[in-house]
Amino acid sequence: MDPIRPTIVATGCYIPTVRVPNEDFLDREFFDAGNARIDKPAAEILRQFEAITGIRERRYVSDDLVTSDIATRAAEDALESGGIDRESLDYLIVAHNFGDVRAGTGRSDMVPALAARVKYNLGIANPCTVAYDLVFGCPGWLQGMITADYMLRCGGVKRAMVIGAETLSRVSDPHDRDSLIYADGAGATIIEGIPSEQPTGILSHAVRSDTIEHSRMLNMGPSNNASAIGDDLFLKMEGRKLYRYALQTVAGAIRECLDKAGLRLKQVDKIFLHQANEKMDEAILSALYTLYGAEIPSGVMPMTISWLGNSSVATLPTLFDLVVKDKIEGQRIKSGDTAIFASVGAGMHINAFAYRMP
Repeated sequence: MDPIRPTIVATGCYIPTVRVPNEDFLDREFFDAGNARIDKPAAEILRQFEAITGIRERRYVSDDLVTSDIATRAAEDALESGGIDRESLDYLIVAHNFGDVRAGTGRSDMVPALAARVKYNLGIANPCTVAYDLVFGCPGWLQGMITADYMLRCGGVKRAMVIGAETLSRVSDPHDRDSLIYADGAGATIIEGIPSEQPTGILSHAVRSDTIEHSRMLNMGPSNNASAIGDDLFLKMEGRKLYRYALQTVAGAIRECLDKAGLRLKQVDKIFLHQANEKMDEAILSALYTLYGAEIPSGVMPMTISWLGNSSVATLPTLFDLVVKDKIEGQRIKSGDTAIFASVGAGMHINAFAYRMP
Protein backbone atom coordinates (compact mmCIF):
# COMPACT_ATOMS: atom_id res chain seq x y z
CA MET A 1 0.00 0.00 0.00
CA ASP A 2 1.25 3.46 -0.89
CA PRO A 3 2.13 5.74 2.05
CA ILE A 4 -0.22 8.53 3.11
CA ARG A 5 0.89 11.95 1.84
CA PRO A 6 -0.75 14.90 3.69
CA THR A 7 -1.64 17.21 0.81
CA ILE A 8 -3.31 20.61 0.54
CA VAL A 9 -6.41 20.10 -1.60
CA ALA A 10 -8.03 23.54 -1.26
CA THR A 11 -7.22 27.07 -0.10
CA GLY A 12 -9.19 30.20 0.71
CA CYS A 13 -8.82 33.58 2.35
CA TYR A 14 -10.69 36.65 3.48
CA ILE A 15 -9.08 40.04 2.92
CA PRO A 16 -10.86 42.73 4.98
CA THR A 17 -12.47 45.57 3.07
CA VAL A 18 -11.19 48.52 5.12
CA ARG A 19 -8.00 49.79 3.48
CA VAL A 20 -5.79 51.81 5.86
CA PRO A 21 -2.85 53.59 4.16
CA ASN A 22 0.02 55.06 6.17
CA GLU A 23 -1.35 58.54 5.42
CA ASP A 24 -4.24 57.82 7.78
CA PHE A 25 -1.82 58.18 10.71
CA LEU A 26 -0.43 61.62 9.82
CA ASP A 27 -2.37 63.29 12.64
CA ARG A 28 -1.38 60.65 15.22
CA GLU A 29 0.79 61.37 18.27
CA PHE A 30 3.30 58.62 19.06
CA PHE A 31 4.87 57.84 22.43
CA ASP A 32 7.73 55.58 23.47
CA ALA A 33 7.56 52.74 26.00
CA GLY A 34 8.37 55.19 28.79
CA ASN A 35 5.27 57.28 28.00
CA ALA A 36 7.36 60.12 26.54
CA ARG A 37 6.07 61.76 23.37
CA ILE A 38 8.31 61.06 20.37
CA ASP A 39 9.63 64.42 19.23
CA LYS A 40 9.36 63.81 15.49
CA PRO A 41 6.66 64.77 13.00
CA ALA A 42 4.31 61.89 12.23
CA ALA A 43 5.26 62.16 8.55
CA GLU A 44 8.90 61.42 9.37
CA ILE A 45 7.95 58.51 11.64
CA LEU A 46 5.82 57.04 8.86
CA ARG A 47 8.58 57.43 6.26
CA GLN A 48 11.01 55.57 8.51
CA PHE A 49 8.39 52.93 9.26
CA GLU A 50 7.73 52.23 5.58
CA ALA A 51 11.46 52.10 4.78
CA ILE A 52 12.00 49.44 7.46
CA THR A 53 8.86 47.32 7.14
CA GLY A 54 7.86 47.83 3.51
CA ILE A 55 4.28 48.46 4.65
CA ARG A 56 2.39 51.14 2.71
CA GLU A 57 -1.08 50.09 3.85
CA ARG A 58 -2.88 47.40 5.78
CA ARG A 59 -6.42 45.98 6.04
CA TYR A 60 -8.78 46.23 9.01
CA VAL A 61 -12.11 44.49 9.53
CA SER A 62 -15.31 46.51 9.58
CA ASP A 63 -16.89 47.12 12.99
CA ASP A 64 -19.54 44.44 12.52
CA LEU A 65 -17.02 41.57 12.16
CA VAL A 66 -14.91 39.58 14.63
CA THR A 67 -12.20 36.97 14.14
CA SER A 68 -14.55 33.97 13.98
CA ASP A 69 -16.58 35.75 11.28
CA ILE A 70 -13.62 36.25 8.97
CA ALA A 71 -12.34 32.75 9.76
CA THR A 72 -15.72 31.48 8.55
CA ARG A 73 -15.45 33.48 5.32
CA ALA A 74 -11.98 32.08 4.60
CA ALA A 75 -13.30 28.58 5.31
CA GLU A 76 -16.23 29.08 2.92
CA ASP A 77 -13.80 30.22 0.24
CA ALA A 78 -11.66 27.10 0.69
CA LEU A 79 -14.66 24.75 0.64
CA GLU A 80 -16.02 26.40 -2.50
CA SER A 81 -12.62 26.50 -4.22
CA GLY A 82 -12.09 22.79 -3.62
CA GLY A 83 -15.68 21.67 -4.15
CA ILE A 84 -15.45 19.89 -0.80
CA ASP A 85 -18.33 18.68 1.36
CA ARG A 86 -18.00 20.44 4.73
CA GLU A 87 -19.51 17.44 6.50
CA SER A 88 -16.48 15.39 5.41
CA LEU A 89 -14.07 17.32 7.64
CA ASP A 90 -12.65 15.24 10.49
CA TYR A 91 -10.94 18.18 12.19
CA LEU A 92 -11.42 21.94 12.16
CA ILE A 93 -8.44 23.74 13.69
CA VAL A 94 -8.51 27.53 14.13
CA ALA A 95 -5.22 29.26 14.93
CA HIS A 96 -5.56 32.68 16.54
CA ASN A 97 -4.21 34.51 19.59
CA PHE A 98 -6.82 36.93 20.90
CA GLY A 99 -10.21 35.36 20.27
CA ASP A 100 -13.14 37.49 19.21
CA VAL A 101 -12.55 41.12 20.18
CA ARG A 102 -15.55 43.28 19.39
CA ALA A 103 -15.08 46.82 18.14
CA GLY A 104 -14.74 49.32 20.97
CA THR A 105 -14.32 46.76 23.77
CA GLY A 106 -10.70 45.57 23.84
CA ARG A 107 -11.89 42.40 25.60
CA SER A 108 -11.03 38.94 24.34
CA ASP A 109 -13.88 36.42 24.03
CA MET A 110 -12.80 32.79 23.61
CA VAL A 111 -15.75 30.89 25.08
CA PRO A 112 -16.85 28.85 23.28
CA ALA A 113 -13.72 28.21 21.21
CA LEU A 114 -13.50 30.06 17.90
CA ALA A 115 -13.34 26.72 16.08
CA ALA A 116 -16.69 25.79 17.61
CA ARG A 117 -18.11 29.11 16.43
CA VAL A 118 -16.76 28.57 12.92
CA LYS A 119 -18.19 25.06 12.81
CA TYR A 120 -21.56 26.48 13.85
CA ASN A 121 -21.34 29.29 11.30
CA LEU A 122 -20.56 26.75 8.57
CA GLY A 123 -23.60 24.71 9.58
CA ILE A 124 -21.59 21.51 9.99
CA ALA A 125 -23.88 18.95 11.65
CA ASN A 126 -21.37 16.10 11.75
CA PRO A 127 -20.57 15.51 15.47
CA CYS A 128 -17.32 13.81 14.47
CA THR A 129 -15.91 17.03 13.02
CA VAL A 130 -13.68 17.90 15.98
CA ALA A 131 -13.27 21.65 16.41
CA TYR A 132 -10.56 23.18 18.54
CA ASP A 133 -8.34 26.26 18.81
CA LEU A 134 -4.57 26.56 18.61
CA VAL A 135 -2.70 29.48 20.19
CA PHE A 136 0.95 29.61 19.10
CA GLY A 137 1.65 33.22 18.13
CA CYS A 138 2.16 34.14 14.50
CA PRO A 139 3.31 30.59 13.58
CA GLY A 140 -0.09 29.21 14.66
CA TRP A 141 -1.45 28.30 11.23
CA LEU A 142 1.80 26.56 10.31
CA GLN A 143 1.74 24.67 13.62
CA GLY A 144 -1.83 23.64 12.89
CA MET A 145 -0.66 22.21 9.57
CA ILE A 146 2.11 20.28 11.30
CA THR A 147 -0.42 18.92 13.80
CA ALA A 148 -2.74 17.89 10.97
CA ASP A 149 0.19 16.22 9.20
CA TYR A 150 0.75 13.96 12.21
CA MET A 151 -2.97 13.12 12.41
CA LEU A 152 -3.26 12.27 8.73
CA ARG A 153 -0.17 10.06 8.72
CA CYS A 154 -1.64 8.00 11.56
CA GLY A 155 -4.54 7.11 9.27
CA GLY A 156 -7.42 7.82 11.65
CA VAL A 157 -8.03 11.25 10.13
CA LYS A 158 -8.73 11.67 6.42
CA ARG A 159 -9.36 15.39 5.99
CA ALA A 160 -8.81 18.51 8.11
CA MET A 161 -9.24 22.25 7.73
CA VAL A 162 -6.66 24.58 9.26
CA ILE A 163 -7.53 28.28 9.55
CA GLY A 164 -5.40 31.22 10.62
CA ALA A 165 -7.44 34.31 11.55
CA GLU A 166 -6.73 37.45 13.53
CA THR A 167 -8.01 40.98 14.11
CA LEU A 168 -4.88 42.67 15.44
CA SER A 169 -6.40 46.11 14.85
CA ARG A 170 -8.49 45.49 17.97
CA VAL A 171 -5.43 44.99 20.22
CA SER A 172 -3.15 47.63 18.67
CA ASP A 173 -2.01 50.62 20.75
CA PRO A 174 -2.90 53.72 18.67
CA HIS A 175 0.08 55.60 20.15
CA ASP A 176 2.75 52.91 19.62
CA ARG A 177 4.56 53.17 16.27
CA ASP A 178 5.40 49.44 16.43
CA SER A 179 1.66 48.74 16.24
CA LEU A 180 1.55 50.20 12.73
CA ILE A 181 2.60 46.80 11.38
CA TYR A 182 -0.57 45.07 12.57
CA ALA A 183 -3.44 44.11 10.31
CA ASP A 184 -6.45 41.80 10.10
CA GLY A 185 -7.16 38.82 7.88
CA ALA A 186 -7.95 35.13 7.58
CA GLY A 187 -6.66 32.25 5.49
CA ALA A 188 -7.73 28.60 5.30
CA THR A 189 -6.36 25.37 3.92
CA ILE A 190 -7.91 21.92 3.61
CA ILE A 191 -5.39 19.11 3.97
CA GLU A 192 -6.12 15.52 3.06
CA GLY A 193 -4.26 12.23 3.41
CA ILE A 194 -3.69 10.97 -0.13
CA PRO A 195 -1.96 7.61 -0.78
CA SER A 196 0.87 8.11 -3.25
CA GLU A 197 4.09 6.39 -4.20
CA GLN A 198 5.58 9.76 -5.11
CA PRO A 199 6.79 12.05 -2.28
CA THR A 200 4.32 14.93 -2.46
CA GLY A 201 2.51 17.11 0.07
CA ILE A 202 4.21 17.82 3.41
CA LEU A 203 7.67 16.26 3.29
CA SER A 204 9.17 17.31 6.64
CA HIS A 205 8.97 19.92 9.36
CA ALA A 206 10.94 21.54 12.17
CA VAL A 207 9.77 23.37 15.30
CA ARG A 208 11.41 25.06 18.27
CA SER A 209 10.20 27.09 21.29
CA ASP A 210 12.82 29.21 23.07
CA THR A 211 10.86 30.07 26.20
CA ILE A 212 13.68 30.53 28.71
CA GLU A 213 15.22 33.64 27.16
CA HIS A 214 12.54 34.90 24.81
CA SER A 215 9.08 34.32 26.25
CA ARG A 216 8.52 38.00 27.14
CA MET A 217 9.42 39.58 23.80
CA LEU A 218 5.67 39.82 23.15
CA ASN A 219 3.28 40.66 25.97
CA MET A 220 0.17 42.62 26.82
CA GLY A 221 0.71 46.03 28.37
CA PRO A 222 -0.78 49.50 28.81
CA SER A 223 -0.77 52.12 26.07
CA ASN A 224 2.39 54.17 25.54
CA ASN A 225 0.06 57.12 26.15
CA ALA A 226 -1.56 55.70 29.27
CA SER A 227 -2.81 59.10 30.42
CA ALA A 228 -5.08 59.27 27.36
CA ILE A 229 -6.05 55.61 26.98
CA GLY A 230 -6.51 54.41 30.55
CA ASP A 231 -6.19 50.80 31.76
CA ASP A 232 -6.79 48.90 28.51
CA LEU A 233 -4.07 46.43 27.53
CA PHE A 234 -2.49 46.23 24.08
CA LEU A 235 -0.10 43.92 22.26
CA LYS A 236 3.52 44.97 22.89
CA MET A 237 6.73 43.63 21.38
CA GLU A 238 10.46 44.11 21.71
CA GLY A 239 10.95 44.55 17.99
CA ARG A 240 14.76 44.68 17.86
CA LYS A 241 15.18 41.58 20.03
CA LEU A 242 12.60 39.69 17.96
CA TYR A 243 14.38 40.76 14.75
CA ARG A 244 17.71 39.40 16.06
CA TYR A 245 16.11 36.19 17.28
CA ALA A 246 14.53 35.59 13.88
CA LEU A 247 17.83 36.12 12.07
CA GLN A 248 19.58 33.72 14.44
CA THR A 249 17.08 30.87 14.15
CA VAL A 250 14.76 30.83 11.12
CA ALA A 251 17.36 29.97 8.48
CA GLY A 252 18.61 27.11 10.65
CA ALA A 253 15.10 25.72 11.08
CA ILE A 254 14.60 25.78 7.31
CA ARG A 255 17.91 23.99 6.81
CA GLU A 256 16.87 21.33 9.35
CA CYS A 257 13.63 20.91 7.45
CA LEU A 258 15.43 20.48 4.13
CA ASP A 259 17.88 18.00 5.62
CA LYS A 260 15.03 15.88 7.01
CA ALA A 261 13.43 15.78 3.56
CA GLY A 262 16.72 15.04 1.81
CA LEU A 263 16.43 18.24 -0.19
CA ARG A 264 18.99 20.76 -1.36
CA LEU A 265 18.21 24.46 -1.35
CA LYS A 266 18.54 24.66 -5.12
CA GLN A 267 15.55 22.30 -5.37
CA VAL A 268 13.30 24.85 -3.62
CA ASP A 269 11.10 26.84 -6.00
CA LYS A 270 9.26 29.08 -3.52
CA ILE A 271 9.84 30.26 0.04
CA PHE A 272 6.75 31.44 1.90
CA LEU A 273 7.80 33.44 4.98
CA HIS A 274 5.48 34.92 7.59
CA GLN A 275 4.84 38.51 6.52
CA ALA A 276 6.16 40.33 9.59
CA ASN A 277 8.61 42.87 8.23
CA GLU A 278 9.98 43.21 4.71
CA LYS A 279 13.58 43.89 5.73
CA MET A 280 13.50 41.06 8.26
CA ASP A 281 12.20 38.58 5.68
CA GLU A 282 14.85 39.71 3.20
CA ALA A 283 17.53 39.28 5.88
CA ILE A 284 16.24 35.78 6.73
CA LEU A 285 16.32 34.85 3.04
CA SER A 286 19.87 36.19 2.73
CA ALA A 287 20.96 34.25 5.83
CA LEU A 288 19.47 31.05 4.40
CA TYR A 289 21.22 31.32 1.06
CA THR A 290 24.47 32.32 2.80
CA LEU A 291 24.29 29.02 4.75
CA TYR A 292 24.43 27.22 1.42
CA GLY A 293 26.83 29.63 -0.27
CA ALA A 294 24.22 30.23 -2.96
CA GLU A 295 22.74 33.18 -4.85
CA ILE A 296 19.13 34.14 -4.19
CA PRO A 297 16.99 33.32 -7.26
CA SER A 298 14.73 36.06 -8.57
CA GLY A 299 11.11 35.77 -7.46
CA VAL A 300 11.68 32.95 -4.96
CA MET A 301 9.95 34.80 -2.09
CA PRO A 302 6.40 36.11 -2.72
CA MET A 303 5.38 39.07 -0.53
CA THR A 304 2.10 40.73 0.45
CA ILE A 305 3.19 42.83 3.42
CA SER A 306 3.30 46.09 1.44
CA TRP A 307 -0.48 46.12 1.03
CA LEU A 308 -1.80 43.64 3.62
CA GLY A 309 0.47 44.35 6.59
CA ASN A 310 1.12 41.75 9.29
CA SER A 311 -2.04 39.76 10.07
CA SER A 312 -0.19 37.24 12.27
CA VAL A 313 -1.49 33.68 11.74
CA ALA A 314 -3.28 34.74 8.55
CA THR A 315 -0.28 35.89 6.52
CA LEU A 316 0.95 32.49 5.30
CA PRO A 317 -2.36 30.85 4.31
CA THR A 318 -3.47 34.11 2.66
CA LEU A 319 -0.19 34.44 0.76
CA PHE A 320 -0.34 30.82 -0.41
CA ASP A 321 -3.96 31.13 -1.51
CA LEU A 322 -3.16 34.23 -3.57
CA VAL A 323 -0.19 32.55 -5.26
CA VAL A 324 -2.07 29.29 -5.95
CA LYS A 325 -4.88 31.29 -7.57
CA ASP A 326 -2.49 33.44 -9.65
CA LYS A 327 -3.50 36.65 -7.86
CA ILE A 328 0.03 37.98 -7.31
CA GLU A 329 1.71 39.28 -10.44
CA GLY A 330 4.82 37.36 -11.42
CA GLN A 331 4.25 34.60 -8.85
CA ARG A 332 3.08 31.13 -9.83
CA ILE A 333 3.46 27.67 -8.35
CA LYS A 334 2.85 24.48 -10.30
CA SER A 335 2.67 20.73 -9.90
CA GLY A 336 6.02 19.28 -8.87
CA ASP A 337 7.33 22.53 -7.39
CA THR A 338 8.86 22.39 -3.92
CA ALA A 339 8.14 25.12 -1.38
CA ILE A 340 9.26 26.00 2.11
CA PHE A 341 6.87 27.56 4.62
CA ALA A 342 8.42 29.20 7.70
CA SER A 343 7.30 31.47 10.50
CA VAL A 344 8.52 33.19 13.65
CA GLY A 345 6.41 34.72 16.37
CA ALA A 346 5.25 35.13 19.94
CA GLY A 347 8.85 36.09 20.63
CA MET A 348 9.87 32.44 21.03
CA HIS A 349 8.43 30.07 18.39
CA ILE A 350 10.00 29.05 15.08
CA ASN A 351 8.55 26.49 12.68
CA ALA A 352 8.84 25.38 9.08
CA PHE A 353 7.71 22.66 6.70
CA ALA A 354 8.79 21.51 3.27
CA TYR A 355 6.03 20.93 0.74
CA ARG A 356 5.86 19.52 -2.78
CA MET A 357 2.94 20.46 -4.98
CA PRO A 358 0.99 17.41 -6.20
